[in-house]
Amino acid sequence: MGIVFAGIAPHGIPLIPELSETAEGALETRAALEELGHRARAAEVEVIVIAGPHGVRVDGHVGIASTGRAAGSLAWKGQEVEMNVPIDLTLTDAIANAARTTGVPIALTGFGGNRRDQSVLPLDWGMLVPLWFLGHDRNVRGSGNVLAASPAEDSGPPVVLVSPSRRMPRAALVSFGRAVADAARADGRRVGFIASCDWSHTHAEDGPYGFHPAGKVVDEFVVDAVRREAIAEIGALTEEQAATAAIDGLWQTLILQGVLERVPMDSELLSYEAPTYYGMLVAAFSPRG
Repeated sequence: MGIVFAGIAPHGIPLIPELSETAEGALETRAALEELGHRARAAEVEVIVIAGPHGVRVDGHVGIASTGRAAGSLAWKGQEVEMNVPIDLTLTDAIANAARTTGVPIALTGFGGNRRDQSVLPLDWGMLVPLWFLGHDRNVRGSGNVLAASPAEDSGPPVVLVSPSRRMPRAALVSFGRAVADAARADGRRVGFIASCDWSHTHAEDGPYGFHPAGKVVDEFVVDAVRREAIAEIGALTEEQAATAAIDGLWQTLILQGVLERVPMDSELLSYEAPTYYGMLVAAFSPRG
């Protein structure tokens, strides 16, 4: 089958309901992520390929996790969640091989033991938050209680974890997206692709990046491009715009652009909010026809 579903998802930690009742004011974004999860389940996604900005990165390469599992935890105001997900090594290898044939520099990343089937890569918030809404919301710790199943019993879809370097040529990231779609089609299973993206981090003076008016301008440009199904236009943002607005979604969206070149999809903007210092957008994509 190949790619049957795609999405753009933010990764703000308070979005996870078990960590914050209020989502720090981003309840619309949380509801949109829940809807994204419903649509992924309706598409019967069997494997999730997720590209995020915060994982193990290799300068000038697309990093792809090459371990048996990935695990991590997130804490917020006395609550904690944890995740331990299986990595689909078959599709991981197929994507790496397909990308290499087109000249895209690939780095398979490991951690810990030398046997990758026994190794566990640290799982960062850029991956963990979207995956929480895509079938892996099983494990919660809070007030000394353990809820739901143990991490080893996680039954969500296996994943492929992708971390692109920001120093790669943009054309190479688009080419990598095409390789993802090609490998997924050859695999034959129903594959979903998620671009984990937050946008401008300069919406508030008290945020870690301070305030800059370019943040609102860039986010409005991105929202408009998604709304008009013109994802490729996001790749026209300059390096200065990306740096001034402190966005982290450009590089994963370039990969999504390549996926969409192989599998044309209809897109729907589900939400956009910037309740604190950074902007968050949720969008869903489904194959045409």
